[in-house]
Amino acid sequence: MSTERMLSKVSLAEFDEIFESVKNWGKWGPDDQLGTLNYITRDKVRQAAGLVKSGRQVSMEIPINKIAGPDNPNQAFHHVTQSHDLDIGSSGLTFALDFLGMSCHGDCHTHVDALCHIAYKGLTYNGTPALKVMTSKGATTLDITNYGNGLVGRGVLLDIPRLRGVKWLEPGEAVRREELEAAEKSLGLTLGEGDILVFRTGHHRRRLELGAWNNDPPPAGSGKAGLHVDTIPWMHERRIAAFLPDGDGEAVPSTVDGMIYPIHPLQIVAMGMLASDSLQFEDLARACEEEGRWEFMVVGLPLRIPGGTGSPWNPIAIF
Repeated sequence: MSTERMLSKVSLAEFDEIFESVKNWGKWGPDDQLGTLNYITRDKVRQAAGLVKSGRQVSMEIPINKIAGPDNPNQAFHHVTQSHDLDIGSSGLTFALDFLGMSCHGDCHTHVDALCHIAYKGLTYNGTPALKVMTSKGATTLDITNYGNGLVGRGVLLDIPRLRGVKWLEPGEAVRREELEAAEKSLGLTLGEGDILVFRTGHHRRRLELGAWNNDPPPAGSGKAGLHVDTIPWMHERRIAAFLPDGDGEAVPSTVDGMIYPIHPLQIVAMGMLASDSLQFEDLARACEEEGRWEFMVVGLPLRIPGGTGSPWNPIAIF
């Protein structure tokens, strides 16, 4: 792998310049709760619905992970609380019940982040003070319930391993702006206002074939493939509405000196972008090849958790 893909970094001062240049604060008013979802108008939804031709549906969610591992320290807990061996005294009628407890975030839980999830220099999206937004009792504003009507729009899969002719990107590799543009060109597609960027590094396939690994920065972990920060101005220029990656979009080690995770604050705090984490695109990549197209309708439905910083979800691609 090239040194350019592994080590090209920018300074924290340059990061701050990028942050200021992509801010959408005030764009949709001082009390806006949707951020870049404002780009998805009713017309955009109708246009996305027009992409449905075969009716094929593909899940982009990782199955709920109940096994602890180096990248899953907060595994989900699932318990059967009642089975059909319990006679409830109702003429043979029985019920099976269960309980699920899990984190709304993490490298092994497919989830979507609320705009209250990230703060930079004490401020959240739209410049609202973080301590005002988030209390010990939950978020007072910018919480996940603002995404209660779901994410519905045109998705485009940019499959970087396919572009490079490899099975997956190795941990630490950073995808730059020109490579996203090359992926678009290879498909004959262009992402534009209100679109959903579906970004594949092959993270999940690598985990399936080689096993789990610690995604933290070295020396504690091996890192992960993701975006270089120079892709963020491109997303801002294109007015991308939402970002769905198979890792969390972050190249680790970071491409910014002095900041471990720079992509999230640029997307969520500066732009107010709907950002999801930890999806799987192996089924989707196969479907795109078989359908012969890399654009589709996306429907993603977060849970309505009052005060929540995020939510598990199961986004679906429909061809």
